[in-house]
Order: sequence, then structure tokens, then C-alpha cells
Amino acid sequence: MSAAPTERLWDPFDPAFRADPYPFYDRLRTEAPAYRDPGGSVVVTRYSDVFTTLRSNQVSRDVEKNAVLDTSDPVAVRRRERRRGSAKTILNLDPPDHTRLRRLVSKAFTPRAIEQLRPRIETMVDARLDDAAERGSIELIDDLAFPVPFQVISELLDMPTDRADELRDWSQVLTQGLEPTSTVADFEASDAVIMQLVPYLIEVIEDRRRNPGDDLLSALLAVEDDGDTLSHEELISFVILLYVAGHETTVNLIGNGMLALLRNPDQLDLWRNDPSLDGPAVDELLRYDGPVQHTVRVAMEPVVFEGAHGEDVVVEPHYTILTVLGAANHDPAMFDDPHRLWLARPNAGKHTAFSAGVHYCLGASLAKLEASVAITRFIRRFDTIELAGDPHFRDRITIRGVDHLPLTVS
Repeated sequence: MSAAPTERLWDPFDPAFRADPYPFYDRLRTEAPAYRDPGGSVVVTRYSDVFTTLRSNQVSRDVEKNAVLDTSDPVAVRRRERRRGSAKTILNLDPPDHTRLRRLVSKAFTPRAIEQLRPRIETMVDARLDDAAERGSIELIDDLAFPVPFQVISELLDMPTDRADELRDWSQVLTQGLEPTSTVADFEASDAVIMQLVPYLIEVIEDRRRNPGDDLLSALLAVEDDGDTLSHEELISFVILLYVAGHETTVNLIGNGMLALLRNPDQLDLWRNDPSLDGPAVDELLRYDGPVQHTVRVAMEPVVFEGAHGEDVVVEPHYTILTVLGAANHDPAMFDDPHRLWLARPNAGKHTAFSAGVHYCLGASLAKLEASVAITRFIRRFDTIELAGDPHFRDRITIRGVDHLPLTVS
């Protein structure tokens, strides 16, 4: 039975939705897989629709340039004002601008370079686990999931680490601005962070120009392709993106993944005893409870989806399409028994947790490497890992993550 026309199935303001979105995704996918919200945007939850949209040339990622602006929404107005006043990141550009930037930065971010980080990541993780062994306990987020990815991205860029706590707080404020529930106050807080972060990064960048080294930031400053380089504004935007996205999503991947394993001890034991799962298991964790739950595209021509009863749902040009990655990853049409954590799932790698198409996550290899090293060394170091308190999820829907996970280990 379909939902009543007046019922709002997509409601990010509902606390129950934010606490556990997956039952809501299931209902949307069944009753209104292409659901038009009151603002005219369409929310898609089927794997086929999400994957096709992410790879489509009918849509744009540049929301601020191409989407209809609701001038009655002060947050939407503020968001557009900010984006127009600064260089866009690679996340929010379309080809050919996106192609140009991606080509430039990819030269300094190759899979081979990432794999060379493995020994250093293993050393970082082992040091954290040594501390946990001495205490018999670990707060997974504060003691492992945050410090390791933060240290990795800091070393990649050769950035100072003495402001780690401050930078973590800044990251939290900046990512809050990605949420549909953001307020004007959130944007004011984010602007205040940017006013502190940008001068700090400019100081580091100018020092690196004078004293280049063997690091990613130096490589970004030196990178060229047929005489092309990153502009100063592009470089600042990209370094902010690396600094925030370079650790924030990986923190949540490790936290969400470890909690999923603790709630499925048979799978934890399976992985602990089977090193052949070290690669595919991370893909299943990304599918099962990924850190990024949805992303937006803008229709540049009429885009048609099939509704629950075969009717056409048309997204007119300049209206947005919300592709719900978390819902796609739990679509039974693609993944058998999708709410089951199955580390040996044969098609786990088809998840959409890293998006798809030209915007497939540039840092996917790094995130998977960090998560694989952190989790495998953790579960193989300790025979017993148990919850020592209630896990707590951050109150968000775009970036979903555990922010408190106390454990005892022995």
C-alpha cells in the first residue's frame, strides 16, 4: 500500500530517522523509490537509480551554480553566497573543470604511493594498540579511529600535528555545514572556522613554497600538466578538502565498521582467522554502514525515474536529485539479505559508498588501506574485545558515524 500523498517519508528532522535511517530507506524504496519532497527535489533509493544518476551526463554536481534557489530558505541563500565567494572544490565541479583538477591532483595521489604508506600506518596502529594493551581498554574513536587517519594525512601533507584537537573541532564544524539540517548559526560557526583555518594553511603553504620537500603538498605546488597548475584558491580549497575529508570519513568507517563487527561476532571471528578477507571485508563494511549516506546532483535536462507503481517521476531541469547511497547499498535487488553483515559477500565491491562515475572518491584507496590495517591489527592483537558502554552516533544524516565507542580488550 502506497503512502498517503500528504505523508512525508523523507524527513531528516525526525530524530528516529537520524538514529537509524535504514528502516526508513526500506520503506522509501518500497513505497516511493523516487520520492518528490515538498521543495520539488526527488529522493532516489533504488540501487539502479542511484548508480545510474551518479554516472549520468544529464546531471551536474555544481549545485550552487545550477540548482533552483529557494530564496525563502536563509540557509540555502547563505550556502550559495559562500560557495560563490570562494574557489569550488573538486567535489563540486563538472567536467571539463573537474577533469582538469582531478588530472592535476591525481598525479600526486596515486595508488602506488598510497600502498607505500602501509608500513608507516601499521607502526602508528601498533603504537595505539600497545597503549590499549597496557590499559586493558580503548576509546576507539579518540584513541585509534581519529588519531591514525589524522596523523597519516598530516604526514602526507607534512603538516604540523600540534593543533590536532583544534583541527578535529574545526572538521566537525565544517562537516556540519554539509547536513540538510544545517542552520544559519551552523554556517556562522563554519565561517568563523574558515577565518582561522585559511590563514593557518596559507602560512604553511608559503613556507612550503620556500622549502619544498618530499610530501603531497609540495607535489601539489609543483604539479603541472601541459603548463597547467593549481591556482592559489584551488590549492587552498583542495588542501582543506584533503585535511577534512582525508580523515573525517575514515574515522567513521573504522568506528562504524568495528561496531558492526562487535554486533556480529561470528563475522569478527571469521575475519580474525582468515587474512584473505582483509580486502573484501572493508568493502562489506562500507556497504553495510558507510560513512557518507547521500549526495546531491542537479538535473540539467528532464530526468525520468520509475515510481513504485510504474508511473513516471520527472525531475525538471535545475531541480535536485538526492541519491541515497546508504539505501542503494541495502537494496535487495542488488545485495542478497542486505541487512546481514556478510564479509565474504561476493559483490560487496559494487557498493556506492565512494560514489561512482567521475566523482568516485579520489581517496578511496587510502581510506580502505587505513581501515583494513586498523581493524585487522586490532582484532588479531586481542582475543577479547567487548563494549564497555553504549556506543553513540553523531546526530547527522549525511556523514554517519560513531563518535564514542568505549571497549575493553585483553
